Amino acid sequence: MLADFFFHIHYCNGQKLKEPKKITHRLTRTLQHHELIFILNAHGSIVIGEKKYSIKKGMLFYIPSGVPQTIELDNQVSSNFMTVHFSYAHVVFNDGKWNIHDEMQMLSLRPAQELNDYYFIEELFQKLVASWETKLPGYEFITKTLLQELFIAISQNIKKKNQNYAHSLKVEKIIQYMHKNINHQVTLTELSDLVQLSSFYLSRTFKEVTGYSIIKYFNKIKIDKAKELLAEGNKKVKEVAQELGYADEFYFSRMFKRIEGMSPSEFYSKIIHDF
Repeated sequence: MLADFFFHIHYCNGQKLKEPKKITHRLTRTLQHHELIFILNAHGSIVIGEKKYSIKKGMLFYIPSGVPQTIELDNQVSSNFMTVHFSYAHVVFNDGKWNIHDEMQMLSLRPAQELNDYYFIEELFQKLVASWETKLPGYEFITKTLLQELFIAISQNIKKKNQNYAHSLKVEKIIQYMHKNINHQVTLTELSDLVQLSSFYLSRTFKEVTGYSIIKYFNKIKIDKAKELLAEGNKKVKEVAQELGYADEFYFSRMFKRIEGMSPSEFYSKIIHDF
């Protein structure tokens, strides 16, 4: 999950030319870190690994660490693009401890994407590059945050492009319904009737959009709320379970531990009141 990634930015660059310039550019290299390239205006080609792609406006390229690349730009067209070079680690907090996993070879991005309605992505990329170049106090933290926002925006853009937008709206409606009914149990039939999709198709669509099954997503919402209630410090575990619609306190505790890696009591003592 993207939320578990910790990014380190090596450098960013980009330029926005006010007037066209003829640029002859051919670059071949293999980097030992990852790179994102977003094309604002350019023509040419890029070879990533063994596959060649055309360069044009609105293209996003991802070059993983250790993969050779060759970029060749058309010298008759002004080139305008932004890049960010980064490494990352997979960091997980489980059972009160931080665990750092080895960096995976590549992110779950295709080497080349043609984005639609990419104005928000362009804005985030520009903020990222500008923050890196000005280097005001705190720029390291700001750029890492912007990079994570950028990946979220890219993921959402791709999902909207690949999915039936009407079905995405139905999933959003279900999530809103879950929040409103967080203190109850909801059934798959109930949710299917709400958005007028079959139970089978709804389950498949929900998993495609969110990455979670319906039940797992709803339980995650409940457990996040349980952490808020436990943090307040004035409710027992049994009371929290009942407030969130769990009739069985022990089932709630098992669910909490499965998601958080510790029991509600351990969460309260280790995370909230560990002095």
